[in-house]
Amino acid sequence: MKNLLKLTLLGIGILNAQESTKATDSIQKLEPVFINSQVIFGSKYEAKNRTGSSFYLSPEELEKFSYSDINRVLKSVPGVNIYEEDGYGLRPNISLRGTSPERSAKISIMEDGVLIAPAPYSAPAAYYFPSVARMQAVEILKGSSQIQYGPFTTGGAINLVSTQIPDTFRGSIKSSYGSFNTSQTHLKIGDSKTNLGYSLEYLNNNSDGFKNLPNGDNTGFDKNDVVAKFRLQNKQDTKFNQSLEFKFQYSDETSNETYLGLTTEDFESNPFDRYAGSQKDKMTNEHLQFMVTHKIEVSKFLRVTSNAYYNDFSRNWYKLNDVVFGGDKVKISKILEAPQDYPSYMDIVNGTSNSAADAFVLKANNRSYLSKGVQTKLDFHWDSANVFHDIEIGLRYHYDEEDRFQWKDGYSITDGQMNLTSAGAPGSDANRISKATAFAGSILYKLKYKNITITPGLRYEDIVLGRDNFGTSDPSRTGVDISSRENKVAIFIPGIGFNYKFNNSTSVFGGVHKGFSPPGNTVGQESEESINYELGSRFNFKGLRGEVVGFYNDYSNLLGSDLAASGGTGSLEQFNAGEVSVKGIELLLNYDLLQKNTSYALPVTFGYTFTDATFLNSFGSDDGLWGEVQSGDELPYIAKHQFNTSISLEHAKFELNLSGRLNGAFKTEASADAVNAANGITSNFIIDFVGKYHVTKRFSFSAKIINVLDKTYAVAKVPAGLRPGHPFGIYGGLDFRF
Repeated sequence: MKNLLKLTLLGIGILNAQESTKATDSIQKLEPVFINSQVIFGSKYEAKNRTGSSFYLSPEELEKFSYSDINRVLKSVPGVNIYEEDGYGLRPNISLRGTSPERSAKISIMEDGVLIAPAPYSAPAAYYFPSVARMQAVEILKGSSQIQYGPFTTGGAINLVSTQIPDTFRGSIKSSYGSFNTSQTHLKIGDSKTNLGYSLEYLNNNSDGFKNLPNGDNTGFDKNDVVAKFRLQNKQDTKFNQSLEFKFQYSDETSNETYLGLTTEDFESNPFDRYAGSQKDKMTNEHLQFMVTHKIEVSKFLRVTSNAYYNDFSRNWYKLNDVVFGGDKVKISKILEAPQDYPSYMDIVNGTSNSAADAFVLKANNRSYLSKGVQTKLDFHWDSANVFHDIEIGLRYHYDEEDRFQWKDGYSITDGQMNLTSAGAPGSDANRISKATAFAGSILYKLKYKNITITPGLRYEDIVLGRDNFGTSDPSRTGVDISSRENKVAIFIPGIGFNYKFNNSTSVFGGVHKGFSPPGNTVGQESEESINYELGSRFNFKGLRGEVVGFYNDYSNLLGSDLAASGGTGSLEQFNAGEVSVKGIELLLNYDLLQKNTSYALPVTFGYTFTDATFLNSFGSDDGLWGEVQSGDELPYIAKHQFNTSISLEHAKFELNLSGRLNGAFKTEASADAVNAANGITSNFIIDFVGKYHVTKRFSFSAKIINVLDKTYAVAKVPAGLRPGHPFGIYGGLDFRF
């Protein structure tokens, strides 16, 4: 019974003994990590025993490659589909089980159990994504039990677990430097006493960028993160064990990123060049979070965890939007899609011709976001004879908004240099606030009898979405020309999962649940809904550990969003795409080739994902990612096949880690034809390498090579034109722990 109770505690956070190799029981072995903050499951053991498909990237696994790019981190996880954009993972496009990947807008993204997208209900496009380099664990949940973590319940949820307050005085200094003047500095320190604990953290990532502007300007980025946590807790011998944790997080970013890619011809000749017309493009943003977490163990059977959170995010992506020639204005996505139709425009864009005044229209995509709320989770568990019961009840009241206050400036170009010719008035392009108020509740009942576990659950979402448009001629927002609209949705989201253990080595699990994604604020617009099924098995046969899962998502109404990031107009209006079928297989295998050796370990992993996503009806849209769709067309930007593999040689004094991944071919427009260079992105195989040498228990050197074979490959054709992946890069670093 004691073991059963321990399994329900989400704070265990230590790898199961069978997950670690004997060679890592060495001078470099990481200190035990207790995951104390809000988590989905908190450990590999819990992930393997859930009734739904789940994946836990432990501190050891994140440390192995020490990626700062979330795309590279998640590509080892079956069921995750990603298309890159900038080569550094600043604004990822993540899909779980065939959901629309644009700006990760169709999955629930959390940090420490709290929704972290800038405005997850009213404007879910994730223009802010937490820095994975400062995370201690990453949890990915798919399947029936994700209904606890809405509002998006179709594909899944991702929870990023930030650095925990250590149980003793501890700190680290990590630094690296390499290609393209790329550097990282990461400082951490923390301690815990009887009643007080704290941690302080600073992270800086910066680079000059691997793309080239004709005038030699920087194409990289500079990003800072500061996190502070303080925890108060009572003594262990008091009646109720309680703690109160305060978290502060601040980040800022300046990145010289653009929506402007390359034509096919230019990409083939100079894939890392940028056009002169993108020299003024820049993203600046700031993110601020305050969070308070209260935990109380009323008894050994009842625990309550509550959060109050406040997230503030402001950004201005100043970038080329349109080009004017002969009095006609054309969007850059349209020009790059068919450059042969716009030769004079292209001459201006690439700087080979001088232009008239206001030939370039640069848009200040100035937006501010607010997300705040309170949530509480009650976990009550008890047992009777051979039966274990657990009831988890969650409640959340949430408000978020997106405030657009945008304008456009005019530029000319002379001898390759852009010059401001007219300045737009703030608010003259967009002046509106989209907002959402939501109440969510969930209940999950876990019944374990002998070898079978069943988890029926129910989620409820009550959402009011609205928009106040003040008009482009009322920058002071007096309301003289305001127009408002409102849309409401209330829905129950049921689900049930099961897990049956034949023995300690083999189990089968599965479930069925309702998929849901909130609609937009257009009056009467329907939400995205689906019925989702999965069936899988986890096994351990003579050291070969693995998991295989089959899934099927049956959409009755898929929603698309008009995003500039996917080649649309940028209105963010959602539209109905009707019925869609998504089915697939996920496979993960792990094996240590030297499992009987006491000095070395040679673990090998292999992961494969097959995803077949097909429209079941025809429609037309203004979204450049979909366009005109016919029944039977495949969803764009969803690779049908992808796999990853890794092999590591581990010893007490060193580690050698090699990782390869096949980024499968995918369509860039909805069609039923085979993928080719005209309608999609062809597949590529990319290899990364990391080597580490442990001088002492506390001090290590590392070397990392990104794209070992120096493959030149395209990652996307949106927002406008072809974009390259990260080229060959070599980086060296040191890690000192105390």
